[in-house]
Amino acid sequence: MDLDALLLSRLQFAFTIAFHIIFPSFTIGLASFLAVLEGLWLATRREAFKTLYLFWVKIFALSFGMGVVSGVVMSYQLGTNWSVFSTIVSPVIGPLLAFEVLTAFFLEASFLGVMLFGWRKVGPRLHFTATVTVAVGTLISAFWIISANSWMQHPAGFGRMPDGTLRALDWMSVIFSPTFPERFAHMVLAAYLTTALVVGAASAWRLLRQPQETESRLALRMAVGMFAIVAPLQLVVGDLSGKEVLQVQPAKLAAIEAFWETRTEQPFHIAAWPDRAAEKNQWEISIPKIGSWITAGESAAEIKGLKAFAPEDRPPVALVFWAFRVMVGLGLAMIALGAWGAWLILRGRRPGRGPEAVRPFLWACVAMGPAGFVAVIAGWIVAEVGRQPYVVYGVLRTADAVSPVGAGSVSASLLAFLVVYAVVFSVGALYILRLIAAGPLPPGAADTEPPIKPRPPGYALGAAPDPAAHEEEARR
Repeated sequence: MDLDALLLSRLQFAFTIAFHIIFPSFTIGLASFLAVLEGLWLATRREAFKTLYLFWVKIFALSFGMGVVSGVVMSYQLGTNWSVFSTIVSPVIGPLLAFEVLTAFFLEASFLGVMLFGWRKVGPRLHFTATVTVAVGTLISAFWIISANSWMQHPAGFGRMPDGTLRALDWMSVIFSPTFPERFAHMVLAAYLTTALVVGAASAWRLLRQPQETESRLALRMAVGMFAIVAPLQLVVGDLSGKEVLQVQPAKLAAIEAFWETRTEQPFHIAAWPDRAAEKNQWEISIPKIGSWITAGESAAEIKGLKAFAPEDRPPVALVFWAFRVMVGLGLAMIALGAWGAWLILRGRRPGRGPEAVRPFLWACVAMGPAGFVAVIAGWIVAEVGRQPYVVYGVLRTADAVSPVGAGSVSASLLAFLVVYAVVFSVGALYILRLIAAGPLPPGAADTEPPIKPRPPGYALGAAPDPAAHEEEARR
């Protein structure tokens, strides 16, 4: 493999974005979860909701900070590694990213301080407003980022100037490109699933050690309810997104399904080993005839194969094919876990038969804790690698967008990122895991000020202590 500046720049951006997406995919859902917890506490005054809020808001603060730091790095790369892309596309993409900062990041930053430090300094209704505002801000942030990425997936509403740069001719078409609605819904649901799985795993871990912990029992049931509803809904939205890909990015769809020949009644490949050089699958486990039905909604539909596209216009097949199956496989596992948990909740109306009392289910929740992050990263691999060889689909090739820098400079920065991320973010992630493992404090303890040890007699301000009083205090 020739490690030129193009490949190294792609690897560097892939590494940094894979690290970054972990945190927004968690904080988007966690912010909404916190808003629900505080709303339920205000409505019921049940201390368990308040305790859970004060516990998870610490996790949110750490994850939000790490997401901000890792996100700043990517914007710098647009200038250092992808300067040609920035020059050509920035008149369209730049305003979308600026809107994200102005309408979302500033909103989050303004109210985050009230959310984190204003529990005893502002009224409960104002604090709840701050929490809801931060949650809305995370959704607005996702809106603009997915809008920019969706435009790169299927550009619309733009024109090319004589100097080669792109200009927006219709901002509504730019913001709401044809693939945007399904992709935005898919990402938000993925974030909610990721959060639900983490909350479920943390609660199950605590219940394996403290079966009667009220807060963890409550949080587990809330998490089960979330992924029991959202996981099947995500499957429906994902199917709609896939049918959109068939229309606007047929080469990506062919790579996702490892279709080489153009035909009707395509098979569905459960597993295969695509060989790009030989233009075939070396082996495959398939179900005949249903591939066209799954991808297009009818078995008689003709689906283009990869051979219908020039070799230089085909995405890397094996990586896209297997990443898609990892994402879908984990999604099916989430549906199964949600159905199991929902059944246990319905059965658990009698004492000792709920999900918190079934240890195999608790261990399954713990095992599925990281599944949301893995599925999100796999989904981004499908979206971004499947778009290749274009950085703006059909408009600008990735090879034409890279900065004119040498491979040595890019490899040095990539190595620096690997070292810094390994140290800084590993420590942060481990600290978050330790906080999660520690669990919420007992009801009422989370919001209690640490007791102040009274001064012994004779310790008046500015006066020398009374030795006799000091000895009496020491004996006590």
